[in-house]
Amino acid sequence: MSNKEALSARDRILSFVDENSFVEIGAGITKRNTDFNMQEKSAPSDGVITGYGLVGNNPVYVYSQDAGVLGGTIGEMHAKKIAHIYKLAVKTGTPVVGFLDCAGMRLQEGTDALAGFGKIYQIKAKASGVVPQITGILGDCGGGVAVLAAMSDFTFMEAGNGRLFVNAPNTLDGNYVEKNDTASAEFQKTASNVDVVVEGEAELFAQMRDLVSVLPQNNNDTGGLEECLDDLNRMVPDFAAETADPVAALEDLSDNNFFFELKSGYAKEMVTGLLSFDGMTVGAVANRTAIYDENGKVKEKFAARLTTAGAFKAADFVKKCDAFNIPVLTLTNVEGFATTVEEEKTVAGAAAKLTAAFAEADVPKVNLIVGKAYGSAYITMNSKHIGADMVFALPDAEIGMMDAQTAANIMYADEEGADISAAASEFAKNTSTAAAAARGYVDSVIEPESARKQLLYAFEMLFSKSEYPIGKKHGTI
Repeated sequence: MSNKEALSARDRILSFVDENSFVEIGAGITKRNTDFNMQEKSAPSDGVITGYGLVGNNPVYVYSQDAGVLGGTIGEMHAKKIAHIYKLAVKTGTPVVGFLDCAGMRLQEGTDALAGFGKIYQIKAKASGVVPQITGILGDCGGGVAVLAAMSDFTFMEAGNGRLFVNAPNTLDGNYVEKNDTASAEFQKTASNVDVVVEGEAELFAQMRDLVSVLPQNNNDTGGLEECLDDLNRMVPDFAAETADPVAALEDLSDNNFFFELKSGYAKEMVTGLLSFDGMTVGAVANRTAIYDENGKVKEKFAARLTTAGAFKAADFVKKCDAFNIPVLTLTNVEGFATTVEEEKTVAGAAAKLTAAFAEADVPKVNLIVGKAYGSAYITMNSKHIGADMVFALPDAEIGMMDAQTAANIMYADEEGADISAAASEFAKNTSTAAAAARGYVDSVIEPESARKQLLYAFEMLFSKSEYPIGKKHGTI
């Protein structure tokens, strides 16, 4: 979609919300600044449309920047309008959706514009973990506006016109747009800043509506809970073959094969997203070792290792789920941590954040071990040891310190003539699902084709779980 074909700020809102449901707030507000001949320039609504409407009959507050008015720049009154609907959203427990298309700070307003930015940052931080914040990048989103987008819970980016940057590509040492357009959707989808990249505004609005429909209204609400038309006892005969690529596995598990993947281009060895069990929204975190194409052929492979990027991606997602009372499912298949010099600088800290995110989350937590579960990386992945409510395992899963052969080689490294093979066989007995189940670390060993109904009923039983949180638990930034 070219810039000429892009919708106006108002039409974007009207295309997003339910028909005839939008009510504008602050339509008469305009700029106060008269410096630099600003009194001669018109600024209808001060470059941002604000108000509220319905999405699938659920209320939302919404704002949309107007690039046709002073470039959509943020000045004092522009910021005041956005901050106002945020205050209303927090008071009423209503999600906030914003459409960004902005040339940045309004230079003519100087420190007043800076103060406006600060007010938006402040109210977004206060709203974090209270109401969902969803942002769509439809044009320029640079400098401080990029920070504003990053403070949201979920960020969508239109592939054609969306541009996200703190520093413009040509200002980066040794870089220029033709070499590497770091502001483009193609670049940003491989980074941690954007959850979903979409071609065309219409499809972006549709996907944002889908997300709003499965999220809770606020941190005291529960997401989903629509009538389930899928068979609760449906078997999933292909599940065992799909576990290497959890996107396929999670689609198979979910009601009507619904799975809303987030950050699909970033840290692809870790999958995060939302699915549905009996109409209840559940967050999913899964280790991935392969990506299949449409013909079922492997087109990309990954080691079963926990990486820095993967751990950060998962930790961020788990915190959001916990803040908004969304239960969490994990599909675990991890042999250890990534083993490179660069990873050694950061992976411990990243793993610590993921471990803490799972440990402190008080929503229902269920883990299904679908492959290997070795060492402290396994502990980090929502194990019983750090608070998972229910842990299932497939019959051929392996749970233990490490691979049996490796363990035998280490234990008998200094003993000549040791029967390494026998030692490995003996050690392997300790990595079986039966051994873990005998100690209560696994609640049940299940057949893969029964995974949907087993997991669904586990979440049904945990639905009323409560660890008595009081007020806001934490932010999601």
